[in-house]
Amino acid sequence: MSKILELREKRAKVWEAAKAFLDSKRGNDGLLSPEDTATYEKMEAEVIALGKAIERLERQAAIDLELSKPLNIPITDKPTSISGNNEKTGRASDEYRQSFWNMMRGRRKYDVHNALQIGEDTEGGYLVPDDFERTLVEALEEENIFRQIANVITTSSGDKKIPVVASKGTASWVDEEGQIPESDDSFAQVSIGAYKLATMIKVSEELLNDSIFNLEQYIAKEFARRIGAKEEEAFFIGDGSGKPTGILADNGGGEIGVTAASATAITLDEIMDLFYSLKSPYRRNAVFIMNDSTIKAIRKLKDNNGQYLWQPSVTAGTPDTIINRPVKTSAFMPAIAAGAKTIVFGDFSYYWVADRQGRVFKRLNELYAATGQVGFMATQRVDGKLVLSEAVKILQQKSA
Repeated sequence: MSKILELREKRAKVWEAAKAFLDSKRGNDGLLSPEDTATYEKMEAEVIALGKAIERLERQAAIDLELSKPLNIPITDKPTSISGNNEKTGRASDEYRQSFWNMMRGRRKYDVHNALQIGEDTEGGYLVPDDFERTLVEALEEENIFRQIANVITTSSGDKKIPVVASKGTASWVDEEGQIPESDDSFAQVSIGAYKLATMIKVSEELLNDSIFNLEQYIAKEFARRIGAKEEEAFFIGDGSGKPTGILADNGGGEIGVTAASATAITLDEIMDLFYSLKSPYRRNAVFIMNDSTIKAIRKLKDNNGQYLWQPSVTAGTPDTIINRPVKTSAFMPAIAAGAKTIVFGDFSYYWVADRQGRVFKRLNELYAATGQVGFMATQRVDGKLVLSEAVKILQQKSA
Protein backbone atom coordinates (compact mmCIF):
# COMPACT_ATOMS: atom_id res chain seq x y z
CA MET A 1 0.00 0.00 0.00
CA SER A 2 2.97 2.31 0.66
CA LYS A 3 3.93 1.96 -3.00
CA ILE A 4 0.47 3.19 -4.03
CA LEU A 5 0.73 6.21 -1.74
CA GLU A 6 4.22 6.90 -3.06
CA LEU A 7 2.93 6.90 -6.66
CA ARG A 8 -0.04 9.10 -5.72
CA GLU A 9 2.25 11.65 -4.11
CA LYS A 10 4.60 11.53 -7.11
CA ARG A 11 1.68 12.06 -9.50
CA ALA A 12 0.47 15.02 -7.45
CA LYS A 13 3.95 16.61 -7.61
CA VAL A 14 4.20 16.07 -11.37
CA TRP A 15 0.75 17.60 -11.82
CA GLU A 16 1.69 20.63 -9.70
CA ALA A 17 4.78 21.09 -11.86
CA ALA A 18 2.70 20.77 -15.02
CA LYS A 19 0.22 23.39 -13.78
CA ALA A 20 3.03 25.78 -12.83
CA PHE A 21 4.58 25.33 -16.28
CA LEU A 22 1.22 25.90 -17.94
CA ASP A 23 0.58 29.09 -15.97
CA SER A 24 4.02 30.48 -16.71
CA LYS A 25 3.93 29.77 -20.45
CA ARG A 26 0.41 30.84 -21.39
CA GLY A 27 0.38 33.82 -23.71
CA ASN A 28 -2.04 36.72 -23.55
CA ASP A 29 -4.42 34.68 -25.66
CA GLY A 30 -4.20 31.77 -23.23
CA LEU A 31 -2.40 29.56 -25.75
CA LEU A 32 0.98 27.81 -25.66
CA SER A 33 3.67 27.85 -28.29
CA PRO A 34 4.22 24.56 -30.17
CA GLU A 35 7.43 23.91 -28.18
CA ASP A 36 5.75 24.60 -24.84
CA THR A 37 2.76 22.46 -25.87
CA ALA A 38 5.08 19.51 -26.51
CA THR A 39 6.73 19.97 -23.10
CA TYR A 40 3.38 20.20 -21.31
CA GLU A 41 2.00 17.14 -23.07
CA LYS A 42 5.06 15.16 -22.01
CA MET A 43 4.42 16.14 -18.38
CA GLU A 44 0.73 15.34 -18.74
CA ALA A 45 1.57 11.92 -20.23
CA GLU A 46 3.58 11.14 -17.09
CA VAL A 47 0.56 12.08 -14.95
CA ILE A 48 -1.63 9.71 -17.00
CA ALA A 49 0.94 6.89 -16.87
CA LEU A 50 1.25 7.21 -13.09
CA GLY A 51 -2.55 7.14 -12.80
CA LYS A 52 -2.74 3.88 -14.73
CA ALA A 53 0.04 2.38 -12.61
CA ILE A 54 -1.89 3.32 -9.46
CA GLU A 55 -5.05 1.68 -10.83
CA ARG A 56 -3.15 -1.54 -11.60
CA LEU A 57 -1.64 -1.70 -8.11
CA GLU A 58 -5.00 -1.05 -6.48
CA ARG A 59 -6.57 -3.86 -8.51
CA GLN A 60 -3.73 -6.18 -7.48
CA ALA A 61 -4.19 -5.19 -3.84
CA ALA A 62 -7.92 -5.96 -4.06
CA ILE A 63 -7.22 -9.38 -5.59
CA ASP A 64 -4.55 -10.16 -2.97
CA LEU A 65 -6.98 -9.22 -0.21
CA GLU A 66 -9.62 -11.54 -1.65
CA LEU A 67 -7.18 -14.44 -2.02
CA SER A 68 -5.92 -13.96 1.54
CA LYS A 69 -9.35 -14.62 3.03
CA PRO A 70 -9.61 -17.94 4.94
CA LEU A 71 -10.88 -20.85 2.90
CA ASN A 72 -12.60 -22.58 5.81
CA ILE A 73 -15.20 -21.32 8.24
CA PRO A 74 -14.01 -21.58 11.86
CA ILE A 75 -15.93 -23.95 14.14
CA THR A 76 -18.04 -21.84 16.48
CA ASP A 77 -20.71 -24.36 17.52
CA LYS A 78 -20.76 -25.66 21.05
CA PRO A 79 -19.64 -29.29 21.46
CA THR A 80 -23.18 -30.31 22.37
CA SER A 81 -24.72 -28.88 19.21
CA ILE A 82 -25.96 -31.25 16.53
CA SER A 83 -23.50 -31.51 13.65
CA GLY A 84 -24.53 -31.46 10.02
CA ASN A 85 -27.03 -28.59 10.22
CA ASN A 86 -24.71 -26.35 8.15
CA GLU A 87 -23.96 -28.92 5.48
CA LYS A 88 -23.99 -27.31 2.04
CA THR A 89 -26.38 -28.67 -0.56
CA GLY A 90 -27.13 -28.21 -4.25
CA ARG A 91 -24.63 -26.12 -6.25
CA ALA A 92 -22.98 -25.03 -2.99
CA SER A 93 -21.95 -28.58 -2.06
CA ASP A 94 -18.39 -29.85 -2.29
CA GLU A 95 -19.60 -32.82 -4.33
CA TYR A 96 -21.12 -30.58 -7.00
CA ARG A 97 -18.03 -28.34 -7.14
CA GLN A 98 -15.66 -31.29 -7.52
CA SER A 99 -17.86 -32.95 -10.14
CA PHE A 100 -18.22 -29.70 -12.09
CA TRP A 101 -14.46 -29.20 -12.43
CA ASN A 102 -13.90 -32.88 -13.18
CA MET A 103 -16.36 -32.47 -16.05
CA MET A 104 -14.63 -29.30 -17.27
CA ARG A 105 -11.28 -31.12 -17.26
CA GLY A 106 -12.77 -34.04 -19.16
CA ARG A 107 -12.75 -36.61 -16.39
CA ARG A 108 -16.06 -38.20 -17.28
CA LYS A 109 -17.53 -40.71 -14.87
CA TYR A 110 -21.05 -41.86 -14.17
CA ASP A 111 -21.01 -40.41 -10.66
CA VAL A 112 -19.89 -37.06 -12.09
CA HIS A 113 -22.91 -36.88 -14.41
CA ASN A 114 -25.19 -38.01 -11.62
CA ALA A 115 -23.94 -35.30 -9.25
CA LEU A 116 -24.31 -32.60 -11.90
CA GLN A 117 -27.98 -33.31 -12.67
CA ILE A 118 -29.12 -30.64 -10.21
CA GLY A 119 -27.27 -27.97 -12.19
CA GLU A 120 -27.90 -29.14 -15.75
CA ASP A 121 -28.92 -26.39 -18.17
CA THR A 122 -31.48 -26.82 -20.95
CA GLU A 123 -28.74 -26.19 -23.55
CA GLY A 124 -26.49 -28.99 -22.29
CA GLY A 125 -24.21 -26.96 -20.06
CA TYR A 126 -23.96 -26.82 -16.29
CA LEU A 127 -24.57 -24.03 -13.81
CA VAL A 128 -21.32 -23.06 -12.11
CA PRO A 129 -20.87 -23.85 -8.39
CA ASP A 130 -22.03 -21.14 -6.02
CA ASP A 131 -18.57 -20.24 -4.73
CA PHE A 132 -17.20 -19.95 -8.29
CA GLU A 133 -20.14 -17.75 -9.29
CA ARG A 134 -19.20 -15.35 -6.49
CA THR A 135 -15.66 -15.35 -7.88
CA LEU A 136 -16.98 -14.49 -11.35
CA VAL A 137 -19.12 -11.63 -10.02
CA GLU A 138 -16.18 -10.20 -8.06
CA ALA A 139 -13.99 -10.43 -11.16
CA LEU A 140 -16.67 -8.67 -13.22
CA GLU A 141 -16.73 -5.83 -10.70
CA GLU A 142 -13.00 -5.36 -11.24
CA GLU A 143 -13.42 -5.19 -15.04
CA ASN A 144 -16.66 -3.21 -15.29
CA ILE A 145 -16.89 0.23 -13.64
CA PHE A 146 -20.69 0.18 -13.91
CA ARG A 147 -20.92 -2.73 -11.47
CA GLN A 148 -18.97 -0.64 -8.96
CA ILE A 149 -21.42 2.28 -8.97
CA ALA A 150 -24.77 0.86 -10.16
CA ASN A 151 -27.43 -0.96 -8.14
CA VAL A 152 -26.85 -4.67 -8.86
CA ILE A 153 -29.68 -7.08 -8.09
CA THR A 154 -30.01 -10.84 -8.59
CA THR A 155 -33.13 -12.39 -10.09
CA SER A 156 -34.10 -16.04 -10.35
CA SER A 157 -36.31 -16.01 -13.45
CA GLY A 158 -38.70 -13.87 -15.45
CA ASP A 159 -38.96 -10.10 -15.76
CA LYS A 160 -38.72 -7.96 -12.66
CA LYS A 161 -41.08 -4.99 -12.34
CA ILE A 162 -39.56 -1.94 -10.64
CA PRO A 163 -42.02 0.73 -9.43
CA VAL A 164 -40.76 4.29 -9.93
CA VAL A 165 -42.34 7.67 -9.17
CA ALA A 166 -43.52 9.28 -12.42
CA SER A 167 -44.71 12.51 -10.79
CA LYS A 168 -44.84 13.78 -7.23
CA GLY A 169 -47.74 15.31 -5.35
CA THR A 170 -47.58 18.93 -4.16
CA ALA A 171 -48.94 21.05 -1.32
CA SER A 172 -51.25 24.04 -1.84
CA TRP A 173 -52.26 27.21 0.00
CA VAL A 174 -55.96 27.07 0.87
CA ASP A 175 -58.42 29.47 2.48
CA GLU A 176 -59.66 28.86 5.98
CA GLU A 177 -62.13 25.95 5.85
CA GLY A 178 -61.45 25.76 2.10
CA GLN A 179 -61.30 22.49 0.22
CA ILE A 180 -57.88 20.87 0.14
CA PRO A 181 -57.05 19.79 -3.42
CA GLU A 182 -55.97 16.21 -4.03
CA SER A 183 -52.41 15.74 -5.21
CA ASP A 184 -51.12 12.17 -5.25
CA ASP A 185 -47.87 10.68 -6.41
CA SER A 186 -48.23 8.74 -9.64
CA PHE A 187 -46.21 5.61 -10.26
CA ALA A 188 -44.89 3.85 -13.33
CA GLN A 189 -43.11 0.54 -13.78
CA VAL A 190 -39.79 -0.31 -15.38
CA SER A 191 -39.41 -3.91 -16.53
CA ILE A 192 -35.99 -5.55 -16.30
CA GLY A 193 -35.50 -8.84 -18.13
CA ALA A 194 -32.41 -10.87 -19.05
CA TYR A 195 -30.39 -10.79 -22.26
CA LYS A 196 -27.98 -13.59 -23.10
CA LEU A 197 -24.27 -12.79 -23.28
CA ALA A 198 -21.83 -15.51 -24.32
CA THR A 199 -18.19 -16.17 -25.12
CA MET A 200 -15.97 -19.06 -26.24
CA ILE A 201 -12.81 -19.78 -24.26
CA LYS A 202 -10.23 -22.12 -25.81
CA VAL A 203 -7.54 -24.06 -23.94
CA SER A 204 -4.95 -26.44 -25.41
CA GLU A 205 -5.29 -30.10 -24.41
CA GLU A 206 -1.69 -30.17 -23.14
CA LEU A 207 -2.30 -27.22 -20.84
CA LEU A 208 -5.60 -28.65 -19.65
CA ASN A 209 -3.95 -31.94 -18.70
CA ASP A 210 -1.19 -30.16 -16.80
CA SER A 211 -1.95 -30.56 -13.10
CA ILE A 212 -0.24 -27.23 -12.35
CA PHE A 213 -2.56 -25.29 -14.68
CA ASN A 214 -5.24 -23.46 -12.64
CA LEU A 215 -8.30 -23.84 -14.88
CA GLU A 216 -10.62 -22.05 -12.45
CA GLN A 217 -8.44 -18.95 -12.27
CA TYR A 218 -7.89 -18.83 -16.03
CA ILE A 219 -11.59 -19.16 -16.84
CA ALA A 220 -12.57 -16.55 -14.24
CA LYS A 221 -10.02 -14.08 -15.62
CA GLU A 222 -10.98 -14.59 -19.27
CA PHE A 223 -14.72 -14.62 -18.52
CA ALA A 224 -14.45 -11.33 -16.61
CA ARG A 225 -12.28 -9.67 -19.25
CA ARG A 226 -14.57 -10.54 -22.16
CA ILE A 227 -17.99 -10.41 -20.50
CA GLY A 228 -17.06 -7.36 -18.41
CA ALA A 229 -16.04 -5.34 -21.46
CA LYS A 230 -19.18 -6.26 -23.40
CA GLU A 231 -21.39 -5.51 -20.39
CA GLU A 232 -19.82 -2.09 -19.85
CA GLU A 233 -20.24 -1.23 -23.51
CA ALA A 234 -23.95 -2.08 -23.38
CA PHE A 235 -24.50 -0.24 -20.08
CA PHE A 236 -23.22 2.89 -21.82
CA ILE A 237 -24.43 2.68 -25.42
CA GLY A 238 -26.84 -0.29 -25.59
CA ASP A 239 -30.10 0.42 -27.41
CA GLY A 240 -32.24 -2.15 -25.56
CA SER A 241 -32.57 -4.36 -28.64
CA GLY A 242 -31.15 -7.75 -27.67
CA LYS A 243 -28.99 -6.05 -25.06
CA PRO A 244 -29.40 -3.74 -22.02
CA THR A 245 -30.47 -0.11 -22.41
CA GLY A 246 -27.43 2.12 -21.99
CA ILE A 247 -27.12 5.33 -20.04
CA LEU A 248 -26.53 7.22 -23.32
CA ALA A 249 -29.51 5.72 -25.17
CA ASP A 250 -31.85 8.21 -26.81
CA ASN A 251 -34.82 6.31 -25.35
CA GLY A 252 -34.44 5.20 -21.74
CA GLY A 253 -31.11 6.90 -21.11
CA GLY A 254 -30.15 9.97 -19.10
CA GLU A 255 -31.40 13.48 -19.82
CA ILE A 256 -29.47 16.08 -21.80
CA GLY A 257 -28.36 18.62 -19.21
CA VAL A 258 -26.13 20.81 -21.38
CA THR A 259 -25.46 21.18 -25.11
CA ALA A 260 -21.96 22.54 -25.68
CA ALA A 261 -21.51 25.59 -27.86
CA SER A 262 -18.71 23.84 -29.75
CA ALA A 263 -18.50 20.51 -31.53
CA THR A 264 -14.85 20.09 -30.58
CA ALA A 265 -14.37 21.72 -27.15
CA ILE A 266 -15.84 21.97 -23.64
CA THR A 267 -15.72 25.07 -21.43
CA LEU A 268 -15.64 25.50 -17.68
CA ASP A 269 -19.08 27.14 -17.70
CA GLU A 270 -20.57 24.16 -19.54
CA ILE A 271 -19.22 21.73 -16.94
CA MET A 272 -20.59 23.94 -14.16
CA ASP A 273 -23.93 24.09 -15.95
CA LEU A 274 -23.92 20.29 -16.19
CA PHE A 275 -23.18 20.04 -12.46
CA TYR A 276 -26.11 22.28 -11.53
CA SER A 277 -28.47 20.77 -14.09
CA LEU A 278 -28.62 17.76 -11.77
CA LYS A 279 -31.02 18.25 -8.86
CA SER A 280 -29.38 18.68 -5.47
CA PRO A 281 -30.50 15.33 -3.94
CA TYR A 282 -28.74 13.43 -6.74
CA ARG A 283 -25.56 15.52 -6.60
CA ARG A 284 -24.62 14.14 -3.16
CA ASN A 285 -23.73 10.72 -4.65
CA ALA A 286 -23.05 11.81 -8.22
CA VAL A 287 -20.06 10.74 -10.31
CA PHE A 288 -18.58 12.13 -13.53
CA ILE A 289 -17.79 9.58 -16.27
CA MET A 290 -15.97 10.40 -19.50
CA ASN A 291 -13.39 9.17 -21.99
CA ASP A 292 -9.67 9.53 -21.22
CA SER A 293 -9.37 11.92 -24.16
CA THR A 294 -12.09 14.13 -22.68
CA ILE A 295 -10.20 14.29 -19.37
CA LYS A 296 -7.15 15.39 -21.35
CA ALA A 297 -9.17 18.16 -23.01
CA ILE A 298 -10.52 19.63 -19.76
CA ARG A 299 -7.40 19.17 -17.63
CA LYS A 300 -6.29 22.73 -18.45
CA LEU A 301 -9.54 24.35 -17.26
CA LYS A 302 -9.67 26.45 -14.07
CA ASP A 303 -12.56 27.42 -11.84
CA ASN A 304 -13.42 30.99 -10.80
CA ASN A 305 -10.92 30.78 -7.93
CA GLY A 306 -8.04 29.94 -10.24
CA GLN A 307 -7.98 26.28 -9.17
CA TYR A 308 -7.67 23.62 -11.84
CA LEU A 309 -10.90 21.73 -12.34
CA TRP A 310 -9.33 18.27 -12.32
CA GLN A 311 -7.74 17.33 -9.00
CA PRO A 312 -5.63 14.17 -8.57
CA SER A 313 -6.23 12.13 -5.43
CA VAL A 314 -3.33 11.56 -3.03
CA THR A 315 -5.30 9.17 -0.81
CA ALA A 316 -5.35 5.44 -1.54
CA GLY A 317 -8.75 4.19 -2.66
CA THR A 318 -10.03 7.72 -3.33
CA PRO A 319 -10.75 8.68 -6.96
CA ASP A 320 -9.69 11.85 -8.74
CA THR A 321 -12.26 14.63 -8.67
CA ILE A 322 -13.90 17.39 -10.71
CA ILE A 323 -15.77 20.02 -8.68
CA ASN A 324 -15.19 17.79 -5.63
CA ARG A 325 -17.08 14.89 -7.21
CA PRO A 326 -15.40 11.60 -8.23
CA VAL A 327 -14.46 11.20 -11.88
CA LYS A 328 -14.14 7.84 -13.64
CA THR A 329 -13.13 7.00 -17.18
CA SER A 330 -14.36 4.44 -19.67
CA ALA A 331 -13.22 3.57 -23.17
CA PHE A 332 -16.89 3.23 -24.11
CA MET A 333 -17.72 6.88 -23.46
CA PRO A 334 -17.55 8.78 -26.79
CA ALA A 335 -14.60 11.08 -27.47
CA ILE A 336 -15.26 14.75 -28.22
CA ALA A 337 -16.88 15.02 -31.65
CA ALA A 338 -19.86 16.72 -33.26
CA GLY A 339 -23.09 15.57 -31.61
CA ALA A 340 -21.30 13.17 -29.23
CA LYS A 341 -22.47 12.65 -25.65
CA THR A 342 -19.12 13.18 -23.99
CA ILE A 343 -19.76 13.56 -20.23
CA VAL A 344 -22.32 11.96 -17.93
CA PHE A 345 -22.89 13.17 -14.38
CA GLY A 346 -25.33 11.58 -12.02
CA ASP A 347 -26.25 9.19 -9.24
CA PHE A 348 -25.72 5.81 -10.88
CA SER A 349 -27.45 3.89 -8.09
CA TYR A 350 -30.55 4.61 -10.19
CA TYR A 351 -29.09 2.44 -12.95
CA TRP A 352 -30.12 -1.12 -12.12
CA VAL A 353 -28.11 -4.12 -13.29
CA ALA A 354 -30.12 -7.35 -13.06
CA ASP A 355 -28.13 -10.59 -12.95
CA ARG A 356 -30.05 -13.76 -13.76
CA GLN A 357 -28.82 -16.23 -11.16
CA GLY A 358 -26.81 -19.13 -12.55
CA ARG A 359 -23.99 -18.66 -15.06
CA VAL A 360 -23.51 -21.64 -17.36
CA PHE A 361 -20.39 -23.35 -18.70
CA LYS A 362 -20.29 -26.07 -21.34
CA ARG A 363 -17.27 -28.08 -22.46
CA LEU A 364 -16.91 -28.47 -26.25
CA ASN A 365 -14.77 -31.48 -27.05
CA GLU A 366 -15.08 -31.81 -30.82
CA LEU A 367 -15.29 -28.24 -32.12
CA TYR A 368 -11.55 -27.48 -31.85
CA ALA A 369 -10.24 -31.06 -31.75
CA ALA A 370 -8.41 -30.65 -35.08
CA THR A 371 -6.19 -27.99 -33.53
CA GLY A 372 -5.62 -29.84 -30.27
CA GLN A 373 -7.80 -27.50 -28.24
CA VAL A 374 -10.84 -27.79 -26.00
CA GLY A 375 -13.53 -25.12 -26.05
CA PHE A 376 -15.54 -23.79 -23.14
CA MET A 377 -18.76 -21.92 -23.87
CA ALA A 378 -19.70 -19.50 -21.09
CA THR A 379 -23.06 -17.74 -20.92
CA GLN A 380 -24.83 -15.40 -18.54
CA ARG A 381 -28.10 -13.49 -18.64
CA VAL A 382 -28.15 -9.84 -17.62
CA ASP A 383 -30.10 -6.64 -18.19
CA GLY A 384 -29.57 -3.02 -17.24
CA LYS A 385 -31.85 0.02 -17.21
CA LEU A 386 -31.89 3.54 -15.82
CA VAL A 387 -35.01 3.59 -13.63
CA LEU A 388 -35.07 7.36 -13.12
CA SER A 389 -33.87 9.46 -16.05
CA GLU A 390 -33.58 12.72 -14.07
CA ALA A 391 -30.89 11.13 -11.86
CA VAL A 392 -28.32 11.30 -14.70
CA LYS A 393 -27.48 14.35 -16.84
CA ILE A 394 -25.48 14.37 -20.06
CA LEU A 395 -23.28 16.95 -21.77
CA GLN A 396 -23.64 16.70 -25.55
CA GLN A 397 -21.44 18.43 -28.10
CA LYS A 398 -22.96 20.77 -30.65
CA SER A 399 -23.95 19.06 -33.89
CA ALA A 400 -21.91 19.96 -36.94
